[in-house]
Amino acid sequence: MSTPDRAPYLPPATQPVRGVVWSIHLILPLLGLWLLLAQPGINLVWQHNASHFWMILTVAGINVVLGFLVSEASRRRQDARLFLVSMVFLSSAGFFFLHGLATPKIILPAGSLGFDLGQQVGLTIAAAYAFASALPLGEQAAKAVLGSQHFIRAVLFGFMAIWGVASLVPGLTPLSEPPMVSPVDWLAWASIPGLLLYVAASVMMFLLHRRRPSAMLISLITAYALLAEAMVAGMSQLNWHLSWWEWHLLLTLAFVFVAYSAYLQFRREGSSAGLFDSVTLAATVARIRRDYDQALEELVEHVRRGEPLAATRLSGKFRLNEGQAAVLDRAGEALANERELSERLAALVAVSAQTRVGLPEGQLLATALERVRQAYGDVRIGLVAEGKAQIGSREYEFPSDQPVRRDDLLAFPLTVKGHLAGVLEVPVGRTHQDEALAATLAGQLSISLENARLYQELDTLFRQYMSPDVANALLADPAQAALGGELKELTALFADLKGFTTFSERVTPGEIVEMLNRYHTAAVPCILNNGGTIVQFVGDALLALFNAPATQDGHARAACRAALDMQRAAAEVAEEMAWKRVDDVEWPTFRVGVNTGPALVGNIGSPELRGFNAMGDCVNVAARLQGIAEPGTVVIGETTLRQLGRGASVNPLGRLSLKGKDELVAAYVLTELP
Repeated sequence: MSTPDRAPYLPPATQPVRGVVWSIHLILPLLGLWLLLAQPGINLVWQHNASHFWMILTVAGINVVLGFLVSEASRRRQDARLFLVSMVFLSSAGFFFLHGLATPKIILPAGSLGFDLGQQVGLTIAAAYAFASALPLGEQAAKAVLGSQHFIRAVLFGFMAIWGVASLVPGLTPLSEPPMVSPVDWLAWASIPGLLLYVAASVMMFLLHRRRPSAMLISLITAYALLAEAMVAGMSQLNWHLSWWEWHLLLTLAFVFVAYSAYLQFRREGSSAGLFDSVTLAATVARIRRDYDQALEELVEHVRRGEPLAATRLSGKFRLNEGQAAVLDRAGEALANERELSERLAALVAVSAQTRVGLPEGQLLATALERVRQAYGDVRIGLVAEGKAQIGSREYEFPSDQPVRRDDLLAFPLTVKGHLAGVLEVPVGRTHQDEALAATLAGQLSISLENARLYQELDTLFRQYMSPDVANALLADPAQAALGGELKELTALFADLKGFTTFSERVTPGEIVEMLNRYHTAAVPCILNNGGTIVQFVGDALLALFNAPATQDGHARAACRAALDMQRAAAEVAEEMAWKRVDDVEWPTFRVGVNTGPALVGNIGSPELRGFNAMGDCVNVAARLQGIAEPGTVVIGETTLRQLGRGASVNPLGRLSLKGKDELVAAYVLTELP
């Protein structure tokens, strides 16, 4: 089931409701300007030269500071867009300052024509920079801008210097002449290109904001819009009227708005390093992200190795203040502790998993120590020997189950069936949680040690008395030991020693046991290696099943291969023990019968004593085939032969009458199996 796409996060200043309020604030100044121009009666004249001069100087100063900050960000990030934005502030600030210097009765007694024209010219130049800053500059264009930045800045400053001299030195140029009484006709039309450039820059910046929401971008869009409105207000050229003061106010608001947004971001982030990162070109944003990704990888690597975070170096790289560096240090410490806890919990899980494997005791402890030391440090284990629990020269006694502390080491008892079996030594941790985890580790190792010893007892007391398949089946599912069974196709292998009775009459009981053990030692691996299950030994005879209890593909072929292997192994034993003959009595020789068919398989006996066995005609026929086999041969039934397929070498014995069978049974001597 697919989930709908979530709307992108928008900073508070860019949320839809606030966007409407922001739009209204931009429209209101234009409505006020229209009202003042439409109603000349309320467009009052107020000339206060000192107020005008100091307001201009203050706003120009704010502009210079903003221009410097953005220029510094451009230098640090090597970003062309930030450089062009800085030129918007510096050009508007420069001409605004020149406009202020031309205030009547400050330097010049009656001002100058440059006083009227300067701000519109400055806003037009700033509009060109604003438009260029909003363009999606490619890599080559951005390099060209950055490569020419000193030239561009020098041209601007040179032009402002020339304009200032031309406007302020009396009699030098027409710009230094007193202002004209009537408005300059061409000034309104000359302002239109700058107005259009501001509109285009605002639209492009807004499209950028749609892709990359940012409060700083919103403030820059607002500044461009207010500068455009200031150009509109300045077209009327009604000096010292309220409409004239309005464009001064709009300019002030434009720059104060950006400055205030930068201040809020500085307060929120505590650093000036990334104030204007959201304004940068896409390539710069990608580079910044790579830098942060690299710093994050470095942070993760320090945490992974459990090393200090080197917050000082990171704070220098990303201009973090002391508080942020301290927070980074604390975060790194918390991450390191969390990683250490995760590592120790993972080690506990690994030790727990080993309790099910049944490894020998020494191998289990060595494997557990290798894993545990990765998480706990220099961990050591000592097992009880000669009644003492010690590690090196340190001997431990545990009157209770509580750990014992020795210097910077903490020792925990390892127990098996409630008795002390060893000691676990771990370095002292920093917290109570570390001690609790070490206690849990000691408990888990105790369980592992006890399980290892139980498995060892099981191998001795359980597995050696029954087939491994039966033992494994009972370990996995003890319910299989219940009385009962199921009908299943299997292959039964019967084998006994021909001449056993005669041999037994001629030798001592010890020699009988030795002979049986030698033969069975040779025969049993042949059955087990071919996937068979030995269900009983009866004197010199044995019964093995294939495809029971464990399911086995090709069980007939596996049983026949086991029978042939048994005969070869028995022949080798007989040859080795030839010197044991007594009164020319030959050692007995195996004869084997193999038959395939359905049989009832399961646990047979009583609630007190039971055994795994198989019953049915298939098993009985295998016993009869073994009875008619010549010593050293393997006789198989017709069903078994069919399952062997082509390639088996047999000698037919014909259809035989077997004891307990009304029908004749086809039998074959198996001589070779590919």
